[in-house]
Amino acid sequence: MKLTDDIKKTRCIGITGGVGSGKSSVLAYLKEKTGCRVYYADEEAKKLYVPGSIVYDRVIETAGRDILDQDGNLDKKAFAAKLFHDGRLREEINAIVHPAMQSLILDEMAYERAKGLHDFFFIEAALLIECGYEELLDEIWYVYASDKTREARLMSDRGYSREKVKAMFDSQMSDKAYREHSARIIDNDGSLADMRASVDRMLEGL
Repeated sequence: MKLTDDIKKTRCIGITGGVGSGKSSVLAYLKEKTGCRVYYADEEAKKLYVPGSIVYDRVIETAGRDILDQDGNLDKKAFAAKLFHDGRLREEINAIVHPAMQSLILDEMAYERAKGLHDFFFIEAALLIECGYEELLDEIWYVYASDKTREARLMSDRGYSREKVKAMFDSQMSDKAYREHSARIIDNDGSLADMRASVDRMLEGL
């Protein structure tokens, strides 16, 4: 499809940030404020772990059949526990799943840019920077919240232990690294009203 002047230019923006930073709340507000579509990459990635997906057989072969339940379906808890305790296996699975996921995302980006139906196409994913999306997207926006705030949210909202939170933090990028690779920062360290004000100020500058 050839682009014309009547078709708006859709900006493809990655939304990233550490666990507990509140990316979902930010995206919910962005939906209210902009003409956008949101693609939740981590949710879409779950479809790759379903029998019949393009990588399912390779995942089972790599991780072992002990991650299947009695009915032969993926036991998500057993699989997650195995990945959590085996860094090498986690890397091997990522090497299978991430290229497949990237292919799906690139297809969606091409569709949105060709159709021009939205002002923004937001892609929410935990590993945008680590997987090289900085070169593929128009921009990456970083949702910031301090470690103290994120820990409180995760312990309160998800019931995580302090030890589990620390392990999750240790496995993710630092605040400095997120900032170095992001074009814009959304402050979500305070109240909901403060976050919305931060988003409003950012959108006004676009």
